Amino acid sequence: MSTNEKRQEYRTLFKNNVEKRLVVDKIVRIIVFACVIIAIIPLGSILVEVFKNGFAAISYEFLTEVPGSIGSGEGGIGPAIQGTMIIIGLSSLIGVPIGVMSGIYLSEYGDNRLARSIRFFNDVFMEFPSIVLGIFAFLVIVLLLGHFSVWAGAFALSLIMFPIVARTTEESLKMVPVTYREAGTALGLKKWVITFRIVISAAKSGMITGILLSVSRIGGETAPLIMTILGSSQFFSSMDVPMDALPLRIWRLSLLPYDSAQLQGWGSALVLIIIILGINLAVRYFFANRKGKPGIFRQLIKKGVHAKN
Repeated sequence: MSTNEKRQEYRTLFKNNVEKRLVVDKIVRIIVFACVIIAIIPLGSILVEVFKNGFAAISYEFLTEVPGSIGSGEGGIGPAIQGTMIIIGLSSLIGVPIGVMSGIYLSEYGDNRLARSIRFFNDVFMEFPSIVLGIFAFLVIVLLLGHFSVWAGAFALSLIMFPIVARTTEESLKMVPVTYREAGTALGLKKWVITFRIVISAAKSGMITGILLSVSRIGGETAPLIMTILGSSQFFSSMDVPMDALPLRIWRLSLLPYDSAQLQGWGSALVLIIIILGINLAVRYFFANRKGKPGIFRQLIKKGVHAKN
């Protein structure tokens, strides 16, 4: 066989191979696109149904007033909105730092038996039913203090929150190339400086995603709140008394046989979705605008240096 014939044979084989790969690529793209559509359809139908049924209930009075008498169709969900913001904020203050520090330890210092045990129990903890954690908070805090309280609700939701944050933080830090750490070591930086100044900065986007996922998870939890904050028809007055929240209000309204209560339940669900979406967008926007900007501590240091000069 001559050289030209061999070249022609190789070209034919290469062409056939490329054609097969292109066909496989198109098939895989179609399958992936179909899976995306299948996943979006249920989500879209839920959003359309909530918006269609709940938009009619939205008004200034509905968003600001206390609940009216049962079946009257009067009143609003003001205390529930306020309570939802309080319980999410307080739970985040408890759960996010614990989860982030746990994830950092498991990723950067986790090559030992203790870390493997923590990782195992953290994964198991993520699978716990939320009602079990609510009962645990009820036994540990509510029965101990002798009354329902916001602290008990925040404690229960933080138990749901920190395993999610810990796991996503660990995986985000593991995705940072090892060369980043080696570069910091070559500069003579200490381990904790490399972790907090280099690795976390590179993994910030994934960590924020994990935190927002945990916030979205606890934002719709009802069972732990039944066992801890109980619910109320009044605005927040103290950390040691029952408080209302949107998941509790939706649950209670859904149990009533009145059309007005059903309408308010759909409106409450719409408001809860808007609140969670707003938190996600606000956090994303805040951190997107801070790219390349010095942190508050660097700004203070620079101001101090300029003041001395």
